[in-house]
Amino acid sequence: MHTFQKDNDGARARVTIRHVAEDAGVSVAAVSKVLRNAYGVSAILRTKVETSIEKLNYRPSVAARAMRGRTNTIGVLAIELSNPFLPGLIEAASNTLADSGFKALVGLGRSAQPIEASMIESMIDNRMDGVLIIAPRISGKVLERYAKQIPIVVIAHHEPDAQTYDTANSDDRKGAYLAVEAALSKGYRDIAMLGYDIEGSPATIVAMQRELGYLDAMRAAGLEARMLRLPPVDADRTAALNDFLSAPDRPRAVFVWSDLDAVPLINIARMRDIGVPSDLAIIGYDNSPVSALPLVGLTSVDQDPVQLARTATQMLLERIDGRREARHVLIEPHVEHRGSA
Repeated sequence: MHTFQKDNDGARARVTIRHVAEDAGVSVAAVSKVLRNAYGVSAILRTKVETSIEKLNYRPSVAARAMRGRTNTIGVLAIELSNPFLPGLIEAASNTLADSGFKALVGLGRSAQPIEASMIESMIDNRMDGVLIIAPRISGKVLERYAKQIPIVVIAHHEPDAQTYDTANSDDRKGAYLAVEAALSKGYRDIAMLGYDIEGSPATIVAMQRELGYLDAMRAAGLEARMLRLPPVDADRTAALNDFLSAPDRPRAVFVWSDLDAVPLINIARMRDIGVPSDLAIIGYDNSPVSALPLVGLTSVDQDPVQLARTATQMLLERIDGRREARHVLIEPHVEHRGSA
């Protein structure tokens, strides 16, 4: 009898076709025939193999799945949908897939590693042809393991050395550099970055790349960097944003790691009669739809989500068609200038 343990990231140790054959008391060739729906497979053999597959929770490799044909479905896994940047990204990916005859099924990982791992396994179980993952919390090591079973492309995950899956990202480091340059071009010199507590986070997260870009730009300008941090992303930031605005040494300009915090910061500042940009210049990242509203008017770094989604989706379709070598693409960002800076 076989038992398979899960690792610390919630991923199951890999079960192979040989385990299934041994459990069913048949040959590997017989299991292969069942997997590809070969002609002449008896009902008894099929029942034996399918019983063992279900018992062992076996998921075929990409090659074995290809023999069984496509389902023309792609799993899209996002951490959540509260970020206003994500719906447009997912819509663009779905439209690109539809143009190629595929449909997208969206799952939410709720920013939890075990849920994300379970969602990916469900997508494999349901014989989806590939998975597009947006801003995962699970490690690259686990993604590598799943990518041996199903084609995977990841957005908002900087791991250019990954070999079994592809990545498509905004050039977050350059985008942050451009944000600082935008502040400098308006004459600001006291420029801080408002990030969040990333302790324990992997280096693959976008916030890390944006911090590096901010530090690069401040160093290049010969200025002293000031990194200010909010609580972790799943915490209420309202009190921390108010504390930032009340600080006696508040900077003259601030680059905020994401519009998720930049938009609330503008709102709170204006409610407190703090002039934006006369008292505090604010630059965000994402160029989310709400940032363009006239009452918000947030200067923000644009990731070009449509191009990002199209690029990632085309890469996934290439993977499904058999491409094996890894690709890691960076999309050029730019700053959308509005009234906040």
